[in-house]
Amino acid sequence: MNGLIGRKLGMTRVFGDDGAHVPVTVIEAGPCPVVQVMETQVQLGFGARKAKRTPKAIAGHVKRAGLETAPRVLESFALAGEPPKAGEAVTVAIFAAGDRVKVSGVTKGRGFQGVVHRHHFGGGPETHGNTRHRKPGSIAPGTDPSRIIKGKRMPGHMGARHFTELGLVVVRVDAERNLLFVRGAVPGPRNGLVTVRKQGGRSRHD
Repeated sequence: MNGLIGRKLGMTRVFGDDGAHVPVTVIEAGPCPVVQVMETQVQLGFGARKAKRTPKAIAGHVKRAGLETAPRVLESFALAGEPPKAGEAVTVAIFAAGDRVKVSGVTKGRGFQGVVHRHHFGGGPETHGNTRHRKPGSIAPGTDPSRIIKGKRMPGHMGARHFTELGLVVVRVDAERNLLFVRGAVPGPRNGLVTVRKQGGRSRHD
């Protein structure tokens, strides 16, 4: 296995052997039961659904794996190495300190925002009498092309999108409490669901 489903608990810091502090994000990763094994992928679950809120299709799907309770979320991961058996639990033991991982999640929702906050525009003059302090300014010529070019940076909905942070490093693995300590920040709010996958090759941060 090369990945797990988890829950972001928050940020803290740990101290290295040389006394330097390292900012880390704590992720409760797993244990994730194996729901289905396919040719190239493995479907894992995380959390638990209430029985009255579990669709019959999901209940029947997980019953074939020998699970009594349907997981809250299902996610598929690429099959690497020996395939696990349905019903087994995958834990943080698949990771080790020093592993490079990529973490995916849904970023915090910021609602409708202007260009200064959303795209880091500099804004207009701050002088007395000016009324364009945080407005975008000209957005397109009036004659040619007589329209706004697709992709123009404009005010709009910010955040609440799927994002993957690459090149993060596992600093510590707490197998007893199913915790991963990952150096740096990961997308999403506290208690937000994330997926942690091993990252092969170099990172864009190298």
